[in-house]
This record gives sequence, structure tokens and C-alpha cells, in this order.
Amino acid sequence: MAPHPQRLTVTGRTWALARPFTTAHGVRTTVDVVVAEISDGDSRGRGEGVPLGRYGESIDSVVATIDAMKGAVVSGLNRETLQHALPPGAARNALDCAFWDIEADRAYSSVAELAGLGAATPVVTAFTIALDTPEQMAELAAANRARSLFKLVLGSDGDIERVRAVRRAVPASRLIVECNESWSEAQLREYMPALIDFRVELIEQPLPAGADDALARLEHPIPLCADESCRTIADLDRLNGKYEAVNIKLDKVGGLTEALALAVEAKRRGFRIMAGGVIGTSLGIAPALLVARQAQIVELDGPLHLASDRVPGLRYDGSTIHPPEQKFWGQPA
Repeated sequence: MAPHPQRLTVTGRTWALARPFTTAHGVRTTVDVVVAEISDGDSRGRGEGVPLGRYGESIDSVVATIDAMKGAVVSGLNRETLQHALPPGAARNALDCAFWDIEADRAYSSVAELAGLGAATPVVTAFTIALDTPEQMAELAAANRARSLFKLVLGSDGDIERVRAVRRAVPASRLIVECNESWSEAQLREYMPALIDFRVELIEQPLPAGADDALARLEHPIPLCADESCRTIADLDRLNGKYEAVNIKLDKVGGLTEALALAVEAKRRGFRIMAGGVIGTSLGIAPALLVARQAQIVELDGPLHLASDRVPGLRYDGSTIHPPEQKFWGQPA
């Protein structure tokens, strides 16, 4: 038990992006984040959530959801009971990560050790190139040619030209593509031969989540990764025969607790794991690094797309993410 009653505070903040970021759903120049902080007088923990418009979330709705949990936190809400108190989403993610952080602080241990994962190690992330003209995407890839893995955001006319241009710009790098539910079955069939020629290694969520049954009858030599089609463990049943991998994002699944459980079960069923993220600060990426240690593909480059990150934050050396320093998330002094 905590020596003093737990207190919860919640704050929202908008962070500017280094450059406009375009997907099939529109253009963004900023990102909203929400931070939950739990303290008991002696220890504290923080967690960051990024509202996902895909699930009807906004900064106001996430702040309100967390704010409504203040009484429960004072009354002894903990990480276990939280899983049933809130549905998956950014609010539960922020609170879940805050609980992990304060548990580590109370135990004078790291979250990695509490989760039974051992000491943290550096991981290599993909670098995401937002939807743009083939020329602009190729130019950004060429400027980052030292990176070993790129994720290309697609979802508009000319997608094959985009992949072709990037492949020419970085002939030695690995490529994966993200479609954001924007393709049709006919487009996927049409594009597959060219994507094979361009040595694309993974196609993420090509069809809308509600219309992906077609994948079961579609031959796809390139593995397919479920993003929006896989939010919780319960979704795994319907993925067999359609996807070979699942993208686990903390804000989507609702926290590190669910993410680790989903990774274990997905791996047990034979799915490859992609540790994914959204654009946010290092505070949101630090917990996801624990999922990355279970993953074959990592895409946690969100802070690299901000005009500025938290200070202190995570240290990126090119595409290598180093474990959190002491006093940052999950690493008590």
C-alpha cells in the first residue's frame, strides 16, 4: 500500500511537428498529447497518451476521461483494476503507464525488471516517411540513407510510383509500407507484383478493418500486418489466414499491460510482432520499448518528427533508440 493516498493530475499539451505529416486521412502540423501523473507523497509516475481520431478520441475527451478517474485513484485504483475500469484507448494507456512508473519508483526497480524482461537494451526503429509526391518521399529517404529500415505511408493515387522512387533513392535499405486502410482488394492485387519487385517486406493494414475478409482469399507473398484490425487479444481469432503480423501500439490497445499480454498471445499463435507507435514525445515511446523487445519489427520514431522533444527524453543515435536514463520513465534514481 502507498504510504499516503494516491493523487492524480492530468494535463494536455500540443506539440509542433518538424514538418507537415500527411497520411491518407489528412495533414497534421501538430500532435496533441495527454499526461497522467500519479503521486502519493513519496513516489510518482507519469504516462503519456495520444488521442486517436480513428477511435473518436480528442484531447478534450481523453483529459475528461482521465479526470473522471481521480476519485477512483484516491480510493486505491491500481494497474490491475484499471484494466476493467476503462476501455482500450489513450486514457487507459496514460494511466496504465503512470501506474507502471510509480510501481517501479516504489520498488526502487525498473519497469523492465518488474515485467520480468531483464535489463533494457538499445533497439533499432524504422524511420517513417509521410505521404507525399514520389520526388519528395525519395528526397527525404536519400537524406536519411544511412537508416536501415523505412516505413512508407501510402494511400493515394501513385502509390507504386512512390515506392519505386524511394527504392531507387535507397537501394540497400529495407522497406515496409503502411496503407491506413486505404486500398481496395483490387488495388492490393494490382500492386502486389510491383511491391515484390521493390523488395517490400511487409504491408500494413491495406484494407479497411471491416472489409478485410477478402485477405483470406488473396494470395500475398508479402506478409500482411494488422493494425486497425487488431486492437485487443479478442481480435486475434479473426486474423488467422489473413495476416501474418500484428502491430501493437500502446494508445490503441490501452496501455503497456495489455500490450505485453497481446504480444505474448499473438506470438503463441504464430504472428510476428510489430512494435508500433504514433507521433508523440519520448514519454510515450519509453514504455513501448518494452514491447519492442518482443518484436521483429520496430517503428517507434515518433519523437524524431517533432520540432522539439521533452528534455530530458530518449536518446536517438540515427535509428538506434537507447534505453531511458535514470529518473526518466520506468527508471528510478
